[in-house]
Amino acid sequence: MAQQAAGTRADERLRRARMATLLSLATGIWASLLLPLVGITRESDPTRATLGAVGVAVFAASQAAVLYAAVTPWLADRWRRLSQVGLAVVAVLSIPLVGPVAAGGWPTWAWLGASLIGMAPLVVRLPGALVVATVTLVAAVGVAVWTGGSVWRFLVVAGGVGTGVAAVNWLQVWFWDLLVEARAGQAAQARLAAAEERLRFARDVHDVLGHSLTVIALKAELAARLAPVDAERAGREAAEVQRLAAAALSEVRETVHGYRAVDLGDQLAAVAGVLRSCGVRCTVLPPPAELPAAAASDLAAVLREAGTNVLRHSRAGWCRIEIVREGDLARMTVTNDGAGDHGPDGHSNGLRGLTDRLGAAGGRLRVRRAEDVFTLEATVPVAP
Repeated sequence: MAQQAAGTRADERLRRARMATLLSLATGIWASLLLPLVGITRESDPTRATLGAVGVAVFAASQAAVLYAAVTPWLADRWRRLSQVGLAVVAVLSIPLVGPVAAGGWPTWAWLGASLIGMAPLVVRLPGALVVATVTLVAAVGVAVWTGGSVWRFLVVAGGVGTGVAAVNWLQVWFWDLLVEARAGQAAQARLAAAEERLRFARDVHDVLGHSLTVIALKAELAARLAPVDAERAGREAAEVQRLAAAALSEVRETVHGYRAVDLGDQLAAVAGVLRSCGVRCTVLPPPAELPAAAASDLAAVLREAGTNVLRHSRAGWCRIEIVREGDLARMTVTNDGAGDHGPDGHSNGLRGLTDRLGAAGGRLRVRRAEDVFTLEATVPVAP
């Protein structure tokens, strides 16, 4: 819920930034409307004035469409291309409509040319923008010659003002793109955090169920073998299977609801009890008092996997579990005999998952085999 609320606030800030960018870019539209309107007010021919007003209005509408597309990343590419093509067509049509307005008295079309050059960086990349600017300046010279206006005046308005508008527009859209990319990065970070949480939850479920189901399977197999020869003991083993299944179900429910608090001492007692019930002599050295909860949780996960491996991959006669604190590190060592050739190694799925988990916490997992003795050693950092 906290991540969702943060995302909502970020989206609201992005929406406000987009509106501010649109309003800022709209000043260019006002320039393309107001300054050509000066020329329309100076035009004595009503027909030319009317055609000029229509050309300026359509040009401003096309310009607004392109500006809107520039700050609307979710807009379909088809509509974006249509807005750009529409502006190009209107720009060409504006020459005969607006060019003759206030001929010789006011560079009416030059202001539209300045708007075109100013918008070029929003539509195409730098090489294309240079082409647009060149074509626009050539058109401005042509209109000036055609209407008897000052060529230099047209060039100054279209080129000089247009370059300034282009710089301002590009800077605003650049900032907007940075905001969009930052928001996309936040969203990706949130998705990554959710994925990491799912992986953590999957590891916890694996740790809880992997050990419990292995013991249940072994107990059930033992009960099946004992049933024909010792019904009373087979019944006790079956009852133990039922108890273990209920305990595993309870642990899974607590894990799912996030209420599972790891007690390393209880985990040690449980694993030692299961090993002893399966005929493995188990020696446990008590853990140091007051281990941090995070360190205890990591060591408990390793302990469950180690106990599972002793039962699944060895014919152990004895097992020794020791947890000590060495300065800022807590070290757990699980050693057992009876390690076969097909026992676990550092590349098994369970140990690989534990290696990743401890590595993320700044710890380390190591395994080694000497003849038939297998040793698993886990270290995790603890607060000084």
